[in-house]
Amino acid sequence: MRSVRRAWWWVGALMGDHDYARYVEFTRRHDPHAPVLTEREYWRRRHADADATPGARCC
Repeated sequence: MRSVRRAWWWVGALMGDHDYARYVEFTRRHDPHAPVLTEREYWRRRHADADATPGARCC
């Protein structure tokens, strides 16, 4: 069971499931008074940025 949880966590990390939590932690650590985006706003902005500057994406 433990190995299944670890594998599931790893897949989630690979897909970006933990990115919002890292963003919140980073923002609060570096500027505690800065406004923090909601999770919905975070993902909208992230996808909009990815569409605006595709970089080295495969598609």
